[in-house]
Amino acid sequence: MPGLGETTNWSVRIKDYAAVALVAFVLTLCVGGLSDSAIAQQGVADPAISQNSPTGGAVPGDVLGTNSDAEYWRAVRGGVQGTVSIPDQKAGTLVQSEGEAWRSFRNGPMSLYASWAMLGMIVLLGIFYAIRGRIKIAHGRSGQTITRFKAIERFGHWLLAVSFVVLALTGLNVLFGRYVILPLLGAEAFSFITQMGKYLHNYLGFAFMLGLLMIFVMWVKHNLPDRTDIKWVLQGGGIFSSKLHPPAKKFNAGQKVIFWLTILGGVSLSLSGWQLLFPFTTTFFADTFDKINLIFATNLPTTLSVIQEQQLATLWHSIMAVFMVCVILAHIYIGSVGMEGAFDAMGTGEVDLNWAKEHHSIWVDEHMDDVHERDQGKPAAQPAE
Repeated sequence: MPGLGETTNWSVRIKDYAAVALVAFVLTLCVGGLSDSAIAQQGVADPAISQNSPTGGAVPGDVLGTNSDAEYWRAVRGGVQGTVSIPDQKAGTLVQSEGEAWRSFRNGPMSLYASWAMLGMIVLLGIFYAIRGRIKIAHGRSGQTITRFKAIERFGHWLLAVSFVVLALTGLNVLFGRYVILPLLGAEAFSFITQMGKYLHNYLGFAFMLGLLMIFVMWVKHNLPDRTDIKWVLQGGGIFSSKLHPPAKKFNAGQKVIFWLTILGGVSLSLSGWQLLFPFTTTFFADTFDKINLIFATNLPTTLSVIQEQQLATLWHSIMAVFMVCVILAHIYIGSVGMEGAFDAMGTGEVDLNWAKEHHSIWVDEHMDDVHERDQGKPAAQPAE
């Protein structure tokens, strides 16, 4: 009630009551709408709607609406690929949660273990050198040489070797560059190096494939296992002692292992690299998983989206690249500082005869006639006046 002397403005009060009633009505509608939306999302239709609607509450046309389809949306979130009418097939994947796992694995465990593997190989080689030292020619240099590799063989080897070194350095920059090079050189220099490295990596990949093909064609017949390899392995190749090395043909068992690791690893790198150069055009992993399932009765997935194919290709390419770096580090060591006279084989193609007899005695016996013929064809030395 108004106090003494106060006047009651009923028109103002009526307006206030009407405003409050309007706000309450709007809130009621919103709460009701939210409740209906929650029910729809849970796949439970409102009974009133179901009774009054000619479709029973379902969206006409049998499309998803108030009907729950958890399996469908779980598949969408898992990266299942639908069909699209445009050329860009990867657009058929709406959501790809596996990308989070891919990034976490690439930047986490894979990068960590890769760095440990390469550092571990360098440390092992350093320890071996400290204990064994350089493997010397036991009888010293004879001054007489024998042709170890022809020019075409050396060309194939160096084509493969140089391209691999450049590919390894530019690839490692992609994996570790922003953690190692970027803080040292700055963003501008790192950006330029990475861009140039990308071009080199893409185009030198074809040189690597050509070199791989060349050495396979030229050396595969010399790298087939035989009985001499057993004795070589049992004696450890003679690299752990100063005694004479076990007999071997053109390539010993250790070199044959390096050869086949290079060929198989190189082919794997080439296929995954091809998939990265021409993305969304191949199904190497789905096809490989299908063959593995047939041979080993496994249950690997054989239906992969184009994005899943690319993710697997990047991971596999990086893993195989690091593995090959470790293998080639051992090869570089034994062919340079680790063994006296070994580099001459790929440097000039001519090796000292004593070195050849100590490391490849069977091969030397097969080619001694060539040495004699070459020496006989040389002009006799003129006496000094």
